Amino acid sequence: MTAGVSTACLYPKLLEESLYDLALNGIPNVEIFVNTHSEMTKSFALSLLEILNHFDTKCVSVHPFTAEIEPIMLFSAYERRTSDALEYLKYCFDFMNTLGAKIFILHGNKGSVNAPRELYCERYSMMYQLGKQFGIDVAVENVSRCQSGNLNFLKDLSNMLGSDVKFVLDTKQAVRSKENVFDIVKTLKEKIIHVHLSDSGELGDCLMLGKGRLNIRRLISEIYSYNPDVSVILELYRTNFSGISDLVSNYNVIEQTIRNISLAEN
Repeated sequence: MTAGVSTACLYPKLLEESLYDLALNGIPNVEIFVNTHSEMTKSFALSLLEILNHFDTKCVSVHPFTAEIEPIMLFSAYERRTSDALEYLKYCFDFMNTLGAKIFILHGNKGSVNAPRELYCERYSMMYQLGKQFGIDVAVENVSRCQSGNLNFLKDLSNMLGSDVKFVLDTKQAVRSKENVFDIVKTLKEKIIHVHLSDSGELGDCLMLGKGRLNIRRLISEIYSYNPDVSVILELYRTNFSGISDLVSNYNVIEQTIRNISLAEN
C-alpha cells in the first residue's frame, strides 16, 4: 500500500508547477490530474517525466479532464462517438505509459440520464480491455453526480463483471452520496485499487485529515485487509488547506498509518 497526493489539490496552479511543488517537498507518489488536451502531448508528458525522474517521484494514477464528456462520448446510443472515445483513450493511455501510471480514473455516466446496466457494463468492458493492452487498470470512481455514486449500482457492476472491474473509493463523494465508506469497502473488497482520501464532519465533506470525524486508521486498515496493494491519495480542494506544508503533513499521516498497519499485519 502506498501513500501520495494529487496535483488536483493545488488547482488552478499549472500542472507542471503543482507536480514540481509536490515532488520538491518530498511527496514520493502522486496522482496527476490532467486539465486540458495540450497537457497530454508527448512533449509535455516528457517534461513531466523529467520532473518525476529528477525527484525520484512516481506517478501512480491519472485523472483526466474528459470526465465531464464521458456520458455523451461513452454511454450514449450513438456508437460512433464510443468508437471515437476509445481512440482518444489510446492517446490517454500512451500519455500514462510515458509517465509510468497504472490507474485511469473513470467517472462514467451521469446519474441524471442512467444508462442501462448492460450497456454500462458493455462500454466499461471495452475501456477495461483496451486499458489492459497498455498495462493500465480503468477504475470506476464513486462520484455522487454519476451513476457510480450509488452503492447498489457499484455492487451490480461488481457482480456482472466479476474479476474484470476495478474501483476507486472517494471518501468525500461517498459522503455526498450519503453512502457509508465502510459499506463500500465491505461490498467492493479487493476490487478497490485506489483511494481519494479526505476527512469529513460538521465543517464539511472534504477536510484535512484530523479535521473531521472519519476514522482514518480503521478505513485504511479495512482496505488493507482486502487489498494491500491499494494506493491512498490525498485529494483536497485548494480552499481546504493553507499551503503545501499542510499537504505534506497529511501525506505523513497516511504514510505512517499505512506503515503501522503493515507492521501489525506482519
